[in-house]
Amino acid sequence: MNAALIIIFGVLLLSIFLGIRAQKGKDMNLEQWTVGGRGFGTVFVFLLMAGEIYTTFTFLGGSGWAYGKGGPAFYIIAYGCLAYILSYWLLPAVWTYAKQHKLMSQSDFFTRKYNSPLLGVLVSLVGIAALIPYLVLQLKGLGLIVSETSYGKISPAAAIWIGAVSITVYVMVSGIHGSAWISVVKDIMILAVVLFLGVYLPIHYYGGFQDMFQQIETAKPGFLTLPETGQSAAWFSSTVLLTALGFYMWPHTFSASYSAENPKVFRKNAIIMPLYQLVLLFVLFVGFAAILQVPGLKDADGDLSLLRLSLQTFDPWFVGIIGAAGLLTALVPGSMILMSASTLFAKNVYKVFAPRTTEQQVSMLAKCLVPVIALISVYFTFRGGNTIVTLLLMGYSLVTQLFPALLFSLFRHNMVTKQGAFCGIITGVGAVSYITLTETTIGTLIPALPQAAKDLNVGIVALLLNMTVMAAVSLATRKTKSAAADQAA
Repeated sequence: MNAALIIIFGVLLLSIFLGIRAQKGKDMNLEQWTVGGRGFGTVFVFLLMAGEIYTTFTFLGGSGWAYGKGGPAFYIIAYGCLAYILSYWLLPAVWTYAKQHKLMSQSDFFTRKYNSPLLGVLVSLVGIAALIPYLVLQLKGLGLIVSETSYGKISPAAAIWIGAVSITVYVMVSGIHGSAWISVVKDIMILAVVLFLGVYLPIHYYGGFQDMFQQIETAKPGFLTLPETGQSAAWFSSTVLLTALGFYMWPHTFSASYSAENPKVFRKNAIIMPLYQLVLLFVLFVGFAAILQVPGLKDADGDLSLLRLSLQTFDPWFVGIIGAAGLLTALVPGSMILMSASTLFAKNVYKVFAPRTTEQQVSMLAKCLVPVIALISVYFTFRGGNTIVTLLLMGYSLVTQLFPALLFSLFRHNMVTKQGAFCGIITGVGAVSYITLTETTIGTLIPALPQAAKDLNVGIVALLLNMTVMAAVSLATRKTKSAAADQAA
């Protein structure tokens, strides 16, 4: 057994230990299991939400896109900062309402705001549909990381099974508490590793950042800029907007906001978190450094660029540290995704159709669903071949369809009806699903459009359709309701 493998398994065992021990002394009812009794302070909420946001996408996807796409990868830097600005006003309002009504999931929020259990069911199903590819993303990344950094001693399939079982165990036992404690270890390791790699590798191989970019431009002219078609400026802008609006619409991120002890936590985090976004810049530097040093990685193999460059640069013990940090970027968000998906199904789908179910039974069902959802995700992980960023963008296109209904629900006088919210979400999700499953584009659907319109992210196009239908149905149902009230009078 080499040094890398020893370090990776050592950190894995430490994570499982911390994850299980986190529940000690706590009555793990549904509120404790899902939102930590709403008692997390600024530091824990920061680490927990960073643990969800900075995932294997950060570790492999960002460097993979820098390696394979060049200039378009810079969208990754932009959208998070916009989302943090939005969170300064959005999350305190969400937390206050959730605290007042003792909500425990994202669907609870929509159900209560619109007084519609069926809307809550729809939001749950959209959330679960988006979370599955997101969990696939984590497991796919985990398999790549452990296999590569163990020098092939552990196969990707074995690594995926080990990771899935580990996450399942501590989620069932400790819920969000386990995720929060492991986030502490994960954030320390990932910050140290990514900052070091992003500085050391460009200097080691090129003598500095300027020299690195000059050599890339010489070898691949125009690679570091946005192309005129495809992932153009229109694609870039629409993708940044889509991902910024959808940033906190992921069910596990949304419900994690409930765990704060007060709304001031979010305003403090909104000030600090943009600095954390700089970590992504160093991830991109690693991908750029690999372009000329590890040539020939095609399509999904581009996600291996960070690992392949590290393997040819460092001794096994340091490769083990890199692998352990990467492992944690899968475990923390993976655990939150599993917990959120199982809670959504148990509380906001099953209980709607079986209203006599007690909270204790819902809690038990949610925990029992954890291994079921894990197995489904493992199945799709072995079936899929998409790149990590592609999987993430597909999920974003789905969850962002929830944003308009959420935004209007925060107004004192909400103009959107439950029927409008329902039809708008159905329209947006339907548009995303059709285009994704048929592998069509805006350009093939409407060839006469100008190039900028053809290049728009499909999620933004679906969002526009969503809002149009939402407004029209809300207007119609409000008029019908007013007419019925007049007749009754």
